[in-house]
Amino acid sequence: MPDSDEVTILLTGASGQVGFELQQTLNALGRVIVPERHSLDLANPDQIRRVVREVKPDLIVNPAAYTAVDKAEADSDAAMAVNGLAPGIFAEEAKRLSSVFVHYSTDYVFDGAKPSPYVEDDVCHPLGVYGATKLAGERAVEQVGGRYLVFRTSWVYGARGRNFLLTMLRLAKEHRELRVVTDQTGAPTWAVSIAQGTADILRNAFAGHRGDADWWEQHAAIYHMTCAGAVSWAEFASAIFDSARLAEPPVVIPITTEEYPTPAKRPRNSRLSNERLLRTFGVQLPDWRDALTRCMAGLD
Repeated sequence: MPDSDEVTILLTGASGQVGFELQQTLNALGRVIVPERHSLDLANPDQIRRVVREVKPDLIVNPAAYTAVDKAEADSDAAMAVNGLAPGIFAEEAKRLSSVFVHYSTDYVFDGAKPSPYVEDDVCHPLGVYGATKLAGERAVEQVGGRYLVFRTSWVYGARGRNFLLTMLRLAKEHRELRVVTDQTGAPTWAVSIAQGTADILRNAFAGHRGDADWWEQHAAIYHMTCAGAVSWAEFASAIFDSARLAEPPVVIPITTEEYPTPAKRPRNSRLSNERLLRTFGVQLPDWRDALTRCMAGLD
């Protein structure tokens, strides 16, 4: 790609699970700029606007989020600032520059009562503060409009950060038995898969439609992006231990949600249909089992 055509990318949250992987996959698309955390506080609207106006990016990718689901119940203002308000500000600045804004959301915008996988247009009904703030962020982006893509994902894990996989591997060294919830179902989604899927979509979009306002207007929407398949947390824990080939894996004892109370309620059904993503962009993330195998191989 000639220098004059190089895409300038502003990436937030590069120290997080998805952001770290995006920094790797987006390098092939253009010049990735990662602001220092002290210079881009997502709870500070003025900082957001100043950084975007200084960088003048062609593409803003925002995986950064307030993800402490239980803590958010008592810290709603902070969660709303980062999850609910910041995305709208990014969207406004992107629209002003005729740039593209990519944002990430969550299965927690749904209440989990639906018996089948959720599609993008299903009614949202978050059960807690975290989900409510992420939904507010989605709606802020939609209200601004412009060239945007919102990817909802679920049960994100990877080789870094705080996530279920790393927690299970740590607890496996400390306990002979682990009680894990079995009545919540979803698709464990590897951070690398999200980053690769995002990069594939953006690479094709910028190669063929970079300046095509009509194309972006037609494709600006919410898309579900998770690994294929579904499993319970208890089954996922067992799969992790099997994949890790532990000499003495702990016994996984399935329990109900009621037996493991948390400050924030979780959706029982977190399954998201990825049909719109496949139909629109031809992108499909791998089965969760295959992704887990690849992730575990990288931990060795």
